[in-house]
Amino acid sequence: MKTILVTGCSSGFGLETARHFLGRDWTVIATMRTPRDDLMPRSDRLRILRLDVTDPDSIRRAVDEAGPVDVLVNNAGIGLLNALEGVPMEAVREIFDTNTFGTIAMTQAVLPQFRERRSGVIINITSSVTLKPLHLLSVYTASKAAVNAFTESLALELEPFDVRAHLVLPGRAPDTAFSKTAQSRMKDGIPPAYAPLAQSVFAAWQQPSLVTRPADVADAVWRAATDPASPMRLVAGADAVSLASQS
Repeated sequence: MKTILVTGCSSGFGLETARHFLGRDWTVIATMRTPRDDLMPRSDRLRILRLDVTDPDSIRRAVDEAGPVDVLVNNAGIGLLNALEGVPMEAVREIFDTNTFGTIAMTQAVLPQFRERRSGVIINITSSVTLKPLHLLSVYTASKAAVNAFTESLALELEPFDVRAHLVLPGRAPDTAFSKTAQSRMKDGIPPAYAPLAQSVFAAWQQPSLVTRPADVADAVWRAATDPASPMRLVAGADAVSLASQS
């Protein structure tokens, strides 16, 4: 029986991924900043751990408690939607601390056991906006593009140890908590000069023609975790597939 550790399981892609693997007889270690035991079915194969990927001590404790794992899914992330002029540097650092540095820190924490066993899979969830840039997402896109570059280089250095690294690039899932909080992070509001642009962007977001479902991401993670022949990059969701075709 294999074990998967998923970060950011309180909602959205992480929660659906944890449920997906639990339903396929894997042992699942679901992590979140504030643990809740009412999100998934009770199971002897499920463990819920507290984890803040921006806190080195929290990472160390969670990895120690988890023990040996076969797959790490770096899903924890936060969104930000605003023109760059309206983003305080404190918010920029917050985005990178979770989306980029948190992913790197978690990967670094599990790599010794993967390397020693000469087995393991690292799956980093980024975004399809790295394939085709969109308005008002410069900081968020930069944080995810950094993870793309990190993963591509990491995959090469892990080849001698038979450890795989993959990227899953979802589109936008409007019904997830992640998407809803992206706008709330406009701490100082949209700068007035960008208001017309923001209005057109928000209007388009209200009636998307194509979206990503959490199940699309869970399916892509499953493929990356279980199929050694799967590509390093997997696009997840109808809108992501559309963006990929335009890039």
